[in-house]
Order: sequence, then structure tokens, then C-alpha cells
Amino acid sequence: MISFLVCLLILIAAYFIYGPVVERVFGIEPERQTPAFEKEDGVDYVPLSAWRVFMIQFLNIAGLGPIFGPILGAMYGPSAFLWIVLASVFAGAVHDYFCGMLSVRHGGSSIPELVGNYLGNGFRQFMRLFSIVLLLLLGAVFILGPARILTGISGEFISIGNLDTFDCWLMAIFAYYIVATVLPIDKIIARFYPLFGALLLVMAFGLLGALLIHGAVLPELSLETIGNQHGKAETHFLYPMLFITVACGAISGFHSTQSPIMARCLKNERQGRPIFFGAMIVEGIVALIWAAVAICFFEGVEGLNSAMAENDNNPAWAVKNICDSWLGVVGGTLAIIGVVVCPITSGDTAFRSARLIIADFLQLGQKLIRRRLMITLPLFALAWLITRLEFGVVWRYFAFSNQFLATIALWMAAAYLAKFQKFYWIALVPAAFMTAVCSTYFITAPECLGLGTAVAYPGGILIALGAIVFFLRKNGKRHL
Repeated sequence: MISFLVCLLILIAAYFIYGPVVERVFGIEPERQTPAFEKEDGVDYVPLSAWRVFMIQFLNIAGLGPIFGPILGAMYGPSAFLWIVLASVFAGAVHDYFCGMLSVRHGGSSIPELVGNYLGNGFRQFMRLFSIVLLLLLGAVFILGPARILTGISGEFISIGNLDTFDCWLMAIFAYYIVATVLPIDKIIARFYPLFGALLLVMAFGLLGALLIHGAVLPELSLETIGNQHGKAETHFLYPMLFITVACGAISGFHSTQSPIMARCLKNERQGRPIFFGAMIVEGIVALIWAAVAICFFEGVEGLNSAMAENDNNPAWAVKNICDSWLGVVGGTLAIIGVVVCPITSGDTAFRSARLIIADFLQLGQKLIRRRLMITLPLFALAWLITRLEFGVVWRYFAFSNQFLATIALWMAAAYLAKFQKFYWIALVPAAFMTAVCSTYFITAPECLGLGTAVAYPGGILIALGAIVFFLRKNGKRHL
């Protein structure tokens, strides 16, 4: 329990200690007019209060990410605590802050345009396609997941023609997504999503209280416990699998697509630290709580592995059992909201971000609803095709693509800092580490090259070192 509490305190302290450092390196200009006022259109560029923007940002980047990922990550043991803390502070919060604030500085630009500004036009073109593919994969995941859960709850009582219950739920979620994607941000998202974000926090802190009340026995971090404790350690390597499994709550490329949405709603650059850096720290706290709760509830890492293996490694099953047992009727209700509503609210903002990325590329204003539909309807047609694929396949490719996008965004931040002769190491170090993680995963994962760790480990390190050398040769004279 001591290790868990220390990790929790480090996350809180990081906001007040490291957050100002990152803000100072970036160099905010409070008197500068933000895109919310400069480009106000009543659709996507809408000035919103700071607390509302924070809650929307938190819900957008969180969803089920800091719940499902940490539960699966906790199967590796307490090393998940270390990853959540270190990645949230030095990688995730830095990533989210620069993606959000650079968007503010560039008129609310989406991530492909930002990457193109600092890494070149080739990266811009690649990111336009890659980010859309990622968002479609994520949107499909956050359609399939809730539809499966709702089908399990409702049973086979709905059918329309040749469509079974599952397809009916899919169509219902698709219909909502279309509406939420094209409507102005202050009609649905700004009104209701802060409430859902608050419920996500209530569930997490309610479990924290239960954890303390139960006098939880948690493994302490030590040389003996920090190793790989996964039930299938021979195939689920601690490195890099843990760093891909726990994304939201540590570092996630999906966040780079969401921060520009809120960048279009900020009233002042002072709000950047609490909204972008702060929301990521809060998400890290939620992730840490869920990792600890999963280990405690199933009486240890071994018990968690056994229980998950018996239930198809389904984190939704674990969430419902934990909440029902520790939070009672209220907990059961929160669990249903968590596993159904939260992914839906992240899914629709994924499609909204995809619409904005395409609109930026086409330079197509989005004030007219027919223009929004011109982009939105083809996107959903592609997403429907993706939902026909096996869920596990979609999830695996999304997980890798997600961390790869985060890596590119960190290199973008480092390039920006180097260009303006700022201390670029705060972005360069996590960018290099994530390059090693993604490269190693790509070499060793069965859905990618499928080579052994003897090739993957040195290969990942060499690729990361090569990226550092290339960056320093190009930007070495631009440093403090």
C-alpha cells in the first residue's frame, strides 16, 4: 500500500512542480487572442468556461482507457504502477500539453497540420491518412464494445428485418454518433459530457475510498516484484507489451487528436496547464486507482490473472464485479455508465476529430451543416465496414497505431522547441523512449513482424538511437 500511496502523491505533486516547468518552457502569452474568439463560428470554435473545457477534455481522453488498460496492465504486476506514474508525468502530460497549446498557437489546427509545420510536408501527408485510420479504428472499437455489452444486458429481444440485436444496437450508436459529430459542440458535448466526466471521477474516487476502508494489501515495489508477473509471461513480455497495453492513463496518441478540439474552446492560454497537463495527470490518478483496485479485489496479481483467464480477459466483466461488490447498487449503475456511456462519448469525439482533420486538409469551412455531412457520412460508411472485422484484430492494430501516433507527436514537440531555441529535451527523451517501445513492438508482435526478442530488443534501441542522432544533427545548434 505504501508504494501505491507514494505513486499517488507523486502524480499530484507533479502537476504543481513539473507542470509549471513545462508551461515555462513553452512560454504562454496570456494577452494573446485564442482561436475560440479569433475564429468563433458557433460550431467548433466556441469559447467555453475553463471547468467545462477541463471536464470535456478529461472525458474525451479518458473514456474507458484509464480503466480497461490498467486492469490488463495490472496483470503484469506492480511494475504497472511505475509505468503509469513516470509515463503520465514525463510523457503523457508533456504530449497532451504541447499538442493542445501548439493547436492554440496555430488557430486550432489539427494534429496532421501541426506535425507538418514542424516535421515537414511529408509527415503532414502521412499523418493525414494515418490519423484518420487511427480514429476510424478507435471509433469502431468504441462502437463494438458498447454494442456487445448492451446486447448482453438486453438479450435477443430486438430485431429489425435481417438485423439481430447486436446490429440494432450498432445502428443506434451510429445514429447518435452522426448527430453528435455534426451538431455544434455546445449543443450536446458541452452540456452533458462534463456530467459523464464527473461520474467517471466519482466511480474512481469511490473505489479509492473502498480500497482504503478495506485496508487493501498491495504488493510493494521492489526488485523482486518489479518483474513480469503476467500469467502468460512467455508470450506477454513486460517490455514492450505493458507500455502498449496501458496507453490512456500513461501516454496515448489519441489524445493528440482530442486536444485540438478543446484548443478551439480555450478563452486564455493560462488555461492550458490545468486543462491539457492537468487532465492527463487526473487520468493517470484514475488509472493508478484501477490498477491497484484490480490487484486488491482479486487478492493479488496471481488471482487477477486467474480470474481474467477464466473470463476471456474481459476487463468489462472485472469492472462490473468490482463496482457491484465494493460500491453496491450505486456502483453497479456507475459500472454500466462507465462501460457503455464513456466509450460512446470518446467514440463520437473521435469521429468529430476525424471530420475536423479532413476539413482542415480540404480547407472546407464547417459552419454549414451540409458541409459537415459531406465529410461525416463517408466516414461512418468506412467505420461500418470496420465493425465487420473481428474485435480482437481491430483492437490490436489500434493499440500499436495509438502509441505510434503519440511518438510522432512528441517528436513534433521536440522539433518545435528546437526551432525556437527552447529546452527540447523535455520532449526529446520521451520521444526517443516511445520510439524504442513502438519499434520493439513492431518487430516482436505476432500481428507485425513476429520476430524474437533477441532481434527486437537491440533493433528497437538502434532505431531510437538513430532517431536521436538524426534529430541532433538537424537541430543540434538550436538548444539552450
